[in-house]
Amino acid sequence: MAKNEARRAQLLDAAIDVLAEEGARGLTYRAIDAKAGVPAGTASNYFANRDDLMSEVATRVHQRLMPSDESVAESLAMPRDKQLTLKFMHDIIKRADADKACYLAMMELRLEATRRPDLRTALTKTIADNLDFNVAFNEESKLPGDRMTVVSLYFAMTGLIYERLTLPDVVAPMDLDELIEVLVNRAIGPD
Repeated sequence: MAKNEARRAQLLDAAIDVLAEEGARGLTYRAIDAKAGVPAGTASNYFANRDDLMSEVATRVHQRLMPSDESVAESLAMPRDKQLTLKFMHDIIKRADADKACYLAMMELRLEATRRPDLRTALTKTIADNLDFNVAFNEESKLPGDRMTVVSLYFAMTGLIYERLTLPDVVAPMDLDELIEVLVNRAIGPD
């Protein structure tokens, strides 16, 4: 039987919401079906097992968090300098704020990966591929900085986003714009 890709995406989006709201322990086929508003048993027809489901959720999270082609094209029309890198970092924060469930779900997946070797392998590949994509994008777009600049900004931004989601009062007293500017300046260096 052919699977409906729109239904698969609906189930994955529901799984992301369940992970964000209930954690990995709450991620059941029944919970996904309920969140998606589909008949009981639907999710089990699409995902053979929990590892398969979690691996596909990780991929879906990254799809949802990717900037639109239009947004990237608009940004790349700007001068390729530190200010553009700063804009990209602010855009990451905006996407995280717009889809907090994705980042919370990814945190749950990362924790679950410490206990599930197959998920760890799949998630490692997804994250490593994403990081390589960002490094290549930076080089091809002729943005300032080298591989280590991109890697440093990736880890700094990931930490900042997770801190804002889990312990927002730690970051709240800080000026977010200033903090991001400092991260970019330290990663890229002075003009």
